[in-house]
Amino acid sequence: MIRLLALPLLVLFTTPCLAQDTLNFPHLGEVLRFEKKFDKIIPKDAAIEVVAAGFDWTEGPVWVPGEPGHLLFSDIPRNSVYRWEEGKGASLFMKPSGYTGVADYGGEPGCNGLMLNAEGRLLSCEHGDRRLSILTENGGKRTLVDNYQGKRLNSPNDLIVHSSGDILFTDPPYGLPNRWEDPLRELDFCGVYRLKPDGKLTLLTKEMTRPNGVALSPDEKTLYVAQSDPEAAIWKAFPINSDGSLGKSRLLYDATKDVKSLPGLPDGMAVAQDGTIFATGPGGVYVFTPEGKLLGRISTGERTSNCTFGGPDGKTLYMTADMYICRIKTNLTGLSHKE
Repeated sequence: MIRLLALPLLVLFTTPCLAQDTLNFPHLGEVLRFEKKFDKIIPKDAAIEVVAAGFDWTEGPVWVPGEPGHLLFSDIPRNSVYRWEEGKGASLFMKPSGYTGVADYGGEPGCNGLMLNAEGRLLSCEHGDRRLSILTENGGKRTLVDNYQGKRLNSPNDLIVHSSGDILFTDPPYGLPNRWEDPLRELDFCGVYRLKPDGKLTLLTKEMTRPNGVALSPDEKTLYVAQSDPEAAIWKAFPINSDGSLGKSRLLYDATKDVKSLPGLPDGMAVAQDGTIFATGPGGVYVFTPEGKLLGRISTGERTSNCTFGGPDGKTLYMTADMYICRIKTNLTGLSHKE
């Protein structure tokens, strides 16, 4: 193992950076290289930059292309979505983001995973309102699904959009005020679901104790699912059958041994066009081959919740790490990038 870029965080942020007056961003963490192939993925001189900070718990980053391109991300405890733009910094985009009720709803009421559909509409996994929603053209929200067989979902967490228009999403209990023990919980399992454009909801699997992040392989024949269970901190790969159901899973990688010494659990993911998997987990972002070989880790040193590719060329990996929004340059292009 070769340790590179062991860089201290140069500035301590205590309040959100809602304006940007510099391109000289502070750095944190280090890049850990376990295989020579990793040098072709992350440049040897790449550093983890902190582009915004001072939030409570960041999640759900999604790059919105256009002029200007920008990043949207969730701050779950603040029930908010922020927008970050190069040269301008972060600004409030939407509040409330995941809970519209009037009673207190615990510490994580806001939305979690964010994604764009084929039309560029923002999809949200909402904790407090326990639903999957879409932001309409006129700025209002519409509920896509909030129950399975008449029982309310736990708290939708993360999602991915299939080229068919189907939405695959996970439903652990983390958004419930008392999580699994909450009396509001109506389902006795944590599922992975497929929502079709016609509104039909199908339970794909309930074999994972705490399904969290999800991602698709470039050919859409494999679904990757992270499990944020400290007793079994793993990622699984499921073959996707021709009818959209899932075949028998295989273990992609087991990071349970890392949980005791590194902060965080398996969470959100991003996939490059060549199939390389970037998966947030204990200590940062694990970089795997499709077969599950660990090539290296982008070690933020923080509880790292999610990641996505962005930037004009789709080669910058943006990461949500506790109170920070970070990024690092890569040599790969994200799946979502369109030429």
